[in-house]
Amino acid sequence: MQGRFTKTLLPVIFLLQYSMARSQLRGDTTSLDTNRHLNEVTVSGYLSERPLLNIPTSVSVLSAQQLSLQPGNSLVTALNTVPGVRMEERSPGSYRLAIRGSLLRSPFGVRDVKIYFDELPLTDAGGNTYLNAIDVNTIRGIEILKGPDGSLFGANSGGVVLIKPADKHTDADVITAAVNSGSFGLIHENVSLQNQSGNNLLHISQAYQDYGGYRQNSGMHRNYLQLVNQFNYSPTNSVKAVAFYSDLDYQTPGGLTLTQLQADPKAARLGTKTIPGATDLKAAIYSKMLFGGLVNDIHLSSRLRNVLTLSGNHVDFSNPSFTTYEQRDENTIGLRTYFELSGTPKKAFNWKLNLGGEWQQTNSAIGNYGNNRGAKDTTQTRDEIHTTQNFIFTRFEAHVAEKLQVEAALSLNNYQYQFKNLYPLAQTSFIKRPFSTELMPRLAFSYQLTNDFIWRASLSRGYSTPTTGEVRPTDHTINPSLQAQDGYNYETGFRLRNKDERFLLDASIFYYRLNNAIVQLTHEDGTTYYTNAGGTNQPGLELYFTGWLIQQNSTGLIRGLQLNQSYTYSQFTFRDYQDATKNYTGNNLTGVPKQAIVTSVYLLLPKSFYLFTQYSFTDKLPLNDANTVYASSYHLLEAKLGWRHLLKGKTQIEIYAGADNLLNQNYSLGNDLNAAGGRYYNPAPLRNYFGGVGLRY
Repeated sequence: MQGRFTKTLLPVIFLLQYSMARSQLRGDTTSLDTNRHLNEVTVSGYLSERPLLNIPTSVSVLSAQQLSLQPGNSLVTALNTVPGVRMEERSPGSYRLAIRGSLLRSPFGVRDVKIYFDELPLTDAGGNTYLNAIDVNTIRGIEILKGPDGSLFGANSGGVVLIKPADKHTDADVITAAVNSGSFGLIHENVSLQNQSGNNLLHISQAYQDYGGYRQNSGMHRNYLQLVNQFNYSPTNSVKAVAFYSDLDYQTPGGLTLTQLQADPKAARLGTKTIPGATDLKAAIYSKMLFGGLVNDIHLSSRLRNVLTLSGNHVDFSNPSFTTYEQRDENTIGLRTYFELSGTPKKAFNWKLNLGGEWQQTNSAIGNYGNNRGAKDTTQTRDEIHTTQNFIFTRFEAHVAEKLQVEAALSLNNYQYQFKNLYPLAQTSFIKRPFSTELMPRLAFSYQLTNDFIWRASLSRGYSTPTTGEVRPTDHTINPSLQAQDGYNYETGFRLRNKDERFLLDASIFYYRLNNAIVQLTHEDGTTYYTNAGGTNQPGLELYFTGWLIQQNSTGLIRGLQLNQSYTYSQFTFRDYQDATKNYTGNNLTGVPKQAIVTSVYLLLPKSFYLFTQYSFTDKLPLNDANTVYASSYHLLEAKLGWRHLLKGKTQIEIYAGADNLLNQNYSLGNDLNAAGGRYYNPAPLRNYFGGVGLRY
């Protein structure tokens, strides 16, 4: 292990020594230059880059700077600063994500949210997303489009996440290197290179992460390599190659009962008379993913543009678990294209029209075997599932008198899967399961009441088909009767800023009426299955504020003070849900806290020091559909003290140290919902520490 760490750190150490030596020769120790107001935030999620202030729907943006202030070893703390977003990590590497909804559909992984990596769909045709394959330090920005937005992005009822792997606005030639370590054996390094050579911009990132874990059987390890290369073959046209390879493995400790949690929160799931414990079974996930594609952006005329993407990925997945040893071989190919026709710019009326489509197919070969202490045993079942989704979409955007903005969008969605059992039935032909063609409209508008106050409203339809993991859950029974969930989202809100753009307030209120909600249930043996649970009522309120309370300056003790505040209120309930023995109508939606608050303070100090602190409160939440068991509310506090200094030229060095869970709270960041045997809890680490050093040259 020590030799592996040493080899991994060599490129970081070399770059640190080389860049610091050059800076010392130049003999300059000037401080970082900073802006005195909020930089204008832009959004590219609606097919072209536009200012956030005027977007007529609910959108949040996490910049590279916001991501860098977080501990940097997981996406959880960063994404949870966004109102309406709940991200969990049951154990290191085991992500779960929900936008304005419940995590009922995601025992692990990411479902019911459409995710794109650059212009390429990371979510496969079967609805699953391997978000944990990506190293957080290689991400340069994230956009979250909240609420159903299938009019442009296909089937989803939660929202859309757009991940930026490179930032075209940074300096052309940049080398960065960083390493951090922390409690429980954490080591994490990353190196990136960006080079401009003529009309070609190359960005390469490499990362390595290893973590022993707080609990028994909770270690994780990831090697990651990413490439983005953009060639401008004319002043307005470009072709871009995007690719990454991820080799991830992490152990799965399993859930504990409340009694077990109180006795020893570090313990992995204990064995029973019939099933060994997590450590004995060597419960873990091994996932290798190769992802890539091409993006061609061409202006056919001054008013007509086309974007064409080709994408594909291969996933090699193994999961020795408590009930089975599962292996999956998954291959996805995809095509997405859209045209953009713009009107002649005029103050009185300006317009833009988009027309496009997306097609994806994922072929999955899934086998289940006995788990003989981490090794495959007797074959239980083997299936092939081929999933295809496609949609065409159109969108019209108009700006009237530079005050009113109107958007109307519509997509026509098709989805089907076909399956056959190779063992034990030895079926030779596929059984098809088509879904009805569905229309997904969206109508939105915003009005600029003043230069700094924008009011907005929208109506959109959500539609989410069952994923491959729900059609064929861990009980190995394919369920062709599972229906898609759908519903309408009604929303209004506003954005308000002050005249010098130091402050921004974003507020949304919405009501999402969901039908045929898909929920996860558990058999007595611990295997899972899914069913449609009638409907849900999901009214909510989201508030976000950011601003410089003290403007950035070069004198005094406080050189700048920025406050970020988010608040989420979710009154989500089951509308008409009952089974053969119980009626859950009116119960709170499983896994959803009513309130979540996140407050962060970024304080600039003399001599290039800074202090970042973040407090979060998560309300109690129901752990089962019957609402008989709740997870307690909890308060988290983290702090990070750093020194970020600009040396001669553009060389920047950063040294930092910090602590997480300073209040030493006992909590579970990732509960197993509707868990068999009351094993709901996955304890998170108590107070823990981290520190690191980074260099940008």
